[in-house]
Amino acid sequence: MADVVIIGAGPAGIFAAQELAKHSDGLDIVIVEQGKDITERSRTGRDMLIGWGGAGAFSDGKLTISTDVGGQLSSLLNEDELMGLLEEVDGIYTSHDFSGGLYSVEPDDAARISARAKLAGLIYVPTKVRHIGTENCHTILKRMRDELSSRIRVKFNTRAKDILKDGDRVTGVSLEDGTLVEARFVIAAPGRVGSSWMSEQAKRLGLQTHPNPVDLGVRVELPAVVMEDLTSKAYETKFVYYSQTFDDRVRTFCMNPYGEVVRETVGDILTVNGHSWARTRTENTNFAILVSADFTEPFDDPIGYGQSVARLANMLGKGVIVQRLGDLQAGRRTNPSRLLRSLTRPTLKNATPGDLSYCLPYRILTDIMEMLASLDAIAPGVNSAHTLLYGIEVKFYSNRIDLDRNLQTELQGLYVIGDGAGITRGLIQASCSGIVAARSVLNHCR
Repeated sequence: MADVVIIGAGPAGIFAAQELAKHSDGLDIVIVEQGKDITERSRTGRDMLIGWGGAGAFSDGKLTISTDVGGQLSSLLNEDELMGLLEEVDGIYTSHDFSGGLYSVEPDDAARISARAKLAGLIYVPTKVRHIGTENCHTILKRMRDELSSRIRVKFNTRAKDILKDGDRVTGVSLEDGTLVEARFVIAAPGRVGSSWMSEQAKRLGLQTHPNPVDLGVRVELPAVVMEDLTSKAYETKFVYYSQTFDDRVRTFCMNPYGEVVRETVGDILTVNGHSWARTRTENTNFAILVSADFTEPFDDPIGYGQSVARLANMLGKGVIVQRLGDLQAGRRTNPSRLLRSLTRPTLKNATPGDLSYCLPYRILTDIMEMLASLDAIAPGVNSAHTLLYGIEVKFYSNRIDLDRNLQTELQGLYVIGDGAGITRGLIQASCSGIVAARSVLNHCR
C-alpha cells in the first residue's frame, strides 16, 4: 500500500509531491500520469497538454502574483495566506537558477490606464507577473523531475480509471490496465484535460458539486505596436468588460507581447492558445477574449457545451479557423487571398481561413465584438479590419467540488486540486493548491 497517490503530474501534482517529499523521508508517494516523462514529450498533439508538467510545460510560464485573478483559492484562504503561498511558489520556480522577468505596473501608469479604461467601459485589473518564457518552463520542470526522481515513484503512460472508497474514506485508485493502487490518501490533480473525468468521478463518489462556467472565445492577434503603449507598462494587461447587449462578463486573458499563436489538442478537439518566448520575438501580440458562459437548471454540462462549439469549428475548418475582423464585420468568410492582404501576418500558419460566425453562438460573438470596440478606444487599431481572430479558444473547468480549506472533499483522505478540479485557473494557483493539500496530508501523517 502506498501512503499517497497523486493523479496527474501537472503543476498541482508536482508541487504536492515536492512538499510531501521535502518534509517526510518515509512516505511512499506514487504519481499516476497518463502522459510521458518531460524528456519524451513533444510540441504536437496530446503531448502538448499531458505528461510531466501538464499543460504548463509548453506554456510561456506566466506567474500572476495576485489574489484577484487565477482561481478561487481566495474563497477558502484569507488574503494574507494566499499571498504568502503565491510568493512562496514564485520563489520555488525562481530558485531553479532562473528569475525571469518580473513585471509590475507603476502606480501612476496604473492610474492612467484605469482612467482610460473606465472611459471605454472597461475595468482594468493591475497585476504583478513573472514571465518565465516557454523555453525556460521545460528546463525548470526537468530539474524538478530530477530532484524528485529518487524520492517518488511515477507511473507514466498510465491512466487512472476510478477513485476507490470504503464507506466515507478513500482507499486508492484503480488503473485502466486493471491494477489497483491502494493508498491512505489520494490527491486528484487531473488538469483541464481531466476535467470531464473529474466531474464523472465526483458524481460516481456522491460528492456535492456546483457548476462552473465554461470560458469560450477567440485568440486575437495584431501587430505588437498596437498594444505597445499598454504592454510596455503592464506586460499582462487584463481588462474586464460587461457587454451592453447581454450584460455578460467578458475578459482578456493570457496576453503575449511579441508572441505566437499555437494549437492545442484536448482529447479529439483542436483548440487555440498563445504564448511568448523569453528570448525570441515575433512582430505580433496575441491575447484571448473569453466569455464566461454560466448555465442554470436544467442544463448541467458546461464542458460538453464548450466541446460541441469547438468540434463545430473543427468540422468547418478541419482544425483551427482564422478570420480577419473586417471580414467578420462585413459578413463574409476570410479566404486565402484575403488573408494574404492582411497587415497582420498570422503566426499560426496551419490555421484555416474561414468564418467564425458559423460556429460561435450569436451571444458569444456579440460580446467579443463589443469588447473589441471598447479596447480600440484605449489601444487604437485593436478593432482594425486587419486584426486576426482564431477560434475556438475554450477553457474547461470541472464542476466545483465542495472542499474544506485544506482542499479535502467530504470523502476522508481525498483531496482535489488544480485547474481540473475547478478551483484554480492558472499555473501559480494550481501550484499553490498542491502545497495546501500536501501540508494537510503531512499533518494527518504526523
